[in-house]
Amino acid sequence: MFTRSFALRQLAAAGVLLLAFIRPASAQDLSPRAYFPAPAGTDVLLVGYQYSTGDLAFEPSLPVTGVTSDSHFGLLAYQRFFGLAGRTSSLQLSVPYSNSVTEGFLAGAYARRDLAGFGDAKLRLAINLAGAPTLDVAAFRELLRNPTPIVGASLVVSMPTGEYNNARLLNLGTNRWAAKPAFGMILPTGQGWFLEAEVGVWIFGDNDDFFFGGTREQNPLLSTEIHAVKVARPDLWFSVDANFYTGGRTTVNGEVNQDLQRNSRFGLTVYRGFRGGHALKANLSTGLNTEIGGDFEMLALSYVFAW
Repeated sequence: MFTRSFALRQLAAAGVLLLAFIRPASAQDLSPRAYFPAPAGTDVLLVGYQYSTGDLAFEPSLPVTGVTSDSHFGLLAYQRFFGLAGRTSSLQLSVPYSNSVTEGFLAGAYARRDLAGFGDAKLRLAINLAGAPTLDVAAFRELLRNPTPIVGASLVVSMPTGEYNNARLLNLGTNRWAAKPAFGMILPTGQGWFLEAEVGVWIFGDNDDFFFGGTREQNPLLSTEIHAVKVARPDLWFSVDANFYTGGRTTVNGEVNQDLQRNSRFGLTVYRGFRGGHALKANLSTGLNTEIGGDFEMLALSYVFAW
């Protein structure tokens, strides 16, 4: 008979962190353990903070140069695990808050934009297709002792709930819907090591109120991640993270922009679990290659509580 306190310790130790710290530039996410299961009925609450600083690269035809940005992000997220068609599944809702200062030159003149408010909320549904049927506490403990390959699928939907002003090029919200279907896998390789990967594609709706009533369209954006995760002990793991994303060329009022993205990032993640379902997570990441978009140094800290 496995007790509730045992389950909480195991959850904290395993690192139930499907709640990724989602930035407005969603393709930049580095999210290890995104398909790791938990017993049905588990609830997870995440409170996070992220600081980023770096440059913004705009489409070359725009008269915008020398742009730098310093941003503070907050995130509140809730996740619930349940069984769906006999498989481990989860649903999460995340709401970001941002406070940022962006400076640069517009047509040769200095410009500054201060932003503070809520960004677009996101909803994520995930299901493990192979390797993780609906779990009770005993089955979850056995999976921790004898890990098996896991294959999963997910769908993220970004909702246009963030603050938006069509008189500004920079906004917290995107004023459009977007969705990212993805497939992921976890492959145990022995000695506490796991290889994890995800391949997905962001599909964007149109912003029909872009910059004084124009229309902005965006092509799909292919997003890939890979993680090498080491479970050092039951309550401690770390990972080496990398991603690559390409596509996303935009069209404004029928005119195609030269803003095809071919960007990549590299990062490190450390996770520490505690008794009672509490845990802390830290992540550092930097841009490896940025052609269009944000080239940031980022530090993210998160508190997680599972019950």
